[in-house]
Amino acid sequence: MTVSTALDRGRSAFAERRWLDASSEFAQAVQEGGLPAEDLERSATAALLLGRFDDGINALAKAHEEYLLVGEAAAAARCAAWLAMQFRYAGKQAAAGGWFARARRLVEEHAEPCAVEGFLLVQQALGQMYGRDFEGARQVFARAEHIAERFQDRDVLALSRLGQGQALIRLERVDEGMALLDEVLASVMSGGVGPFPSGIVYCALIESCHLAFDLGRAQEWTIALDRWCASQTDLVPFQGQCRMHRAEIYCLHGAWSDALATARTAQELSRRGDRNAMYGGFYQQAEIQRLRGKFAEAEESYRQAHQAGYDPQPGLALLRLAQGKPAAAQSLIRRAAEEAGTFSRRMLLPAMVETEVAAGDLPAAQAAAAELESLAEATRMPWAMALAGYSAGILLLATGDPHGAAKALRGAWNNWSKLEAPYEAARCQVKLGMALQELGDDESAQLEFAAARTIFNDLGAIPALSSLDRLETPVSPTPVASAGPLSPREAEVLRLVAAGMSNRSIASALFLSEKTVARHVSNILLKLDVPSRSAATAYAFNHGLAGRLPGTR
Repeated sequence: MTVSTALDRGRSAFAERRWLDASSEFAQAVQEGGLPAEDLERSATAALLLGRFDDGINALAKAHEEYLLVGEAAAAARCAAWLAMQFRYAGKQAAAGGWFARARRLVEEHAEPCAVEGFLLVQQALGQMYGRDFEGARQVFARAEHIAERFQDRDVLALSRLGQGQALIRLERVDEGMALLDEVLASVMSGGVGPFPSGIVYCALIESCHLAFDLGRAQEWTIALDRWCASQTDLVPFQGQCRMHRAEIYCLHGAWSDALATARTAQELSRRGDRNAMYGGFYQQAEIQRLRGKFAEAEESYRQAHQAGYDPQPGLALLRLAQGKPAAAQSLIRRAAEEAGTFSRRMLLPAMVETEVAAGDLPAAQAAAAELESLAEATRMPWAMALAGYSAGILLLATGDPHGAAKALRGAWNNWSKLEAPYEAARCQVKLGMALQELGDDESAQLEFAAARTIFNDLGAIPALSSLDRLETPVSPTPVASAGPLSPREAEVLRLVAAGMSNRSIASALFLSEKTVARHVSNILLKLDVPSRSAATAYAFNHGLAGRLPGTR
């Protein structure tokens, strides 16, 4: 009977993607006598997949040296190339450049061609992508693909085809690019591609979907990434990015509590080693907080997202808009648009229209809306069409064309409904109601407002509810500031709660159903951010809202 050694167990665990077990067994094997270069490379991969960056880098550097000692220059160059890639993703460009130069030197000194040449071309092409030379990058990725095919290197083949697909999308050859990305995903799902290239592919594919406004593929590929991550329980890199993308989809579909929980999981994974999840984890948290009216918390979350090295836009600009600061919002979104590349700018266009309308610069809003409309016509994606329709609707409403606004907003509502995006659909209904009011159809307007209110209530969208209250209730010449975020009816219910009345008694006094009163009480607690009726009562007394009962003197 053969006795299993730590090295044997480490190799088995590695093959089965049990990264923690593999790392532990390889560490034991080091104590028992050391690791050959191939297993040092495996040990490095396991450590990196556990989020142990320093341990992984050290092991990979040792593997590089071991390969040099035994005369395997091509393998040593491969390790150097992966070290360059790891340092690049960690934002350590000087170290990345040094290892890239070493890998290139080894390849040039090597007598025979090797697959590492393709890997180096992939990294060269990535540099061209960052420099926005998309056609040049596409050609270099294609050269890398030919080398990968020659040497049957599945890792380089996946990365080179991924790069070509991304370049094609940025060259406006979207259908061609997405078809190639579908092919790449199929190759990764079929196995044979290493864990790091696979994770890179999954996350890059989802980012490409957003650039192409292809929500259907984004959802499908996020699920695929989720399954891939779930098959590796110890995995840290890519897990956080998966949660980040899932939080975004939850948010769109109105599952805001799930989105918040998922964003917080992404933050935890970023602290454990998935650095690429930090921005999205905090940004998606900030988005939910902004939509729920937790402005101070959103401010802090956007600040933490910014610490990851990216500008938290358009969310921060929209926060300023929600705070009643259109000039500040305008300044933020304009600066972000000026600094953004072509594709990043596209993601800012809807917020640009909304902000410019609020700030009163209608020509600037028209320019952004026209750009968004052209994009929607080119892609014909429901997501882009929904964004363009809403933007056109609010612009037409601002320029005095309620007929045109109503038509655009109905189309946008239809697209948002197909995408199962309740909050965005409800926003369309509010603006549609405003257009109908201008057309003199108050009854239909109230139906739109009521439908939107139901959705906003369900989501806990306090700022949207407050805006709707102002639309439905004419502003008094002498508004009562102490009522805070409450509507007149809610303030009235709060006065009765403060008087100690039950929901049944309040319903009788105000000729309402108990269910309606319960909904008002729930809204009051949510808007005031208090946990109980007694806390709401304290608020009422502190803000002068605890008046006398109806019918008393």
